[in-house]
Amino acid sequence: MPLNDLKIKTAKPKEKFYKLTDRDGLYLHVTEKGSKLWRFRYRFGGKEKLLALGTYPEITLADARQRRDEARRQVAHGIDPCAVRKAQKQSETSETETFEVITREWHTKFTPTWTPGYAEKLLSALDRDVFPWLGKRPIKKLKAPELLAALRRIESRGTLETAHRMRGLLGQIFRYAVATGRAERDTAADLRGALPQPNERHHAAITDPKEVAPLLRAIDGYQGHFVVKCALRLAPMLFVRPGELRHAEWAEIDLDEAAWNIPAHKMKMKEPHLVPLSHQAVEILRELQPLTGAGRYVFPSARSFSRPMSNNAILAALRRMGYDKDTMTGHGFRAMARTILDEVLQVRPDYIEHQLAHAVRDPNGRAYNRTAHLAKRRKMMQTWADYLDGLKAGAVVVPFKAVKG
Repeated sequence: MPLNDLKIKTAKPKEKFYKLTDRDGLYLHVTEKGSKLWRFRYRFGGKEKLLALGTYPEITLADARQRRDEARRQVAHGIDPCAVRKAQKQSETSETETFEVITREWHTKFTPTWTPGYAEKLLSALDRDVFPWLGKRPIKKLKAPELLAALRRIESRGTLETAHRMRGLLGQIFRYAVATGRAERDTAADLRGALPQPNERHHAAITDPKEVAPLLRAIDGYQGHFVVKCALRLAPMLFVRPGELRHAEWAEIDLDEAAWNIPAHKMKMKEPHLVPLSHQAVEILRELQPLTGAGRYVFPSARSFSRPMSNNAILAALRRMGYDKDTMTGHGFRAMARTILDEVLQVRPDYIEHQLAHAVRDPNGRAYNRTAHLAKRRKMMQTWADYLDGLKAGAVVVPFKAVKG
């Protein structure tokens, strides 16, 4: 007898699953836990097959019969309903699980942990170098040769370092896809060793005190924009990363406490950082405050106070003063401080590394917090500012300490 609604509603679970048969291959599968599942049994190509039609009561008896009849018509026309279902699922999956869709989802999720500039730069690189070739492909179907072809396009422009950074980025995206169930493995891992290693490059820096002195005097005599000049004067004194300096905000700086608290999202290591300010640094900031203090940024753009100054502002100023890219860079002030503090002023290396915001760990492997050795670091920063003033004034330059052995 065909099924009816009353028979279906009153069907109770038993120790083992059982079937309630309707007609023309349709039946209701009742599980041990009481779930009621519609199934359609049919033969295609000489083999018996089973098609799931949904769950009762979401799919009513009338709905199930309609779906069964549609499947029967497909069989009559030589079409396998199971193959149609599989193709539909693959089509839906390919649209929602492409490389570009998943990458943009990953980018949106992690953007709060990055600086705005880095997030924008990262997405721009993907738009330019990856999405045109890989964006529409289902991520689980991407193979290593496809990824390598995209990286070699980047390499062909003579930017091998960029290609290596992109390979690391692809690995992060694939690992996210694996973690969220959209890929089975990190395909980018197969590319290790597939690209030539780039030559190691260091940021150009002046580290000899005899050469630092004229640089400091050139900065004091800089005739360009006053905001840029103040940033230039602070760069050797604070030796933070160029991006951290130009994104400095007045809300982060306490001139009375002589401290600059940089929030974690602006730092490379994603940990908050404290920069003690020497009295020379405070004096420069107080001089600048009447000009930019009403706005957000300490060093705003010349075009708009709502944006920080350009990342090329410091570099352009150095070029105007006669220092080319092979002699000095904005990042080079960090190498200058690290070298002279260690080799000339003989400050403990761990104090220097803390102030450089490098990952320094205690004997148990735990990262020190931002206030570690704060008193010693305050003293170091004041000593360093005084030393720079001495160099600028023409004091006798302390020679490098002799290398042991």
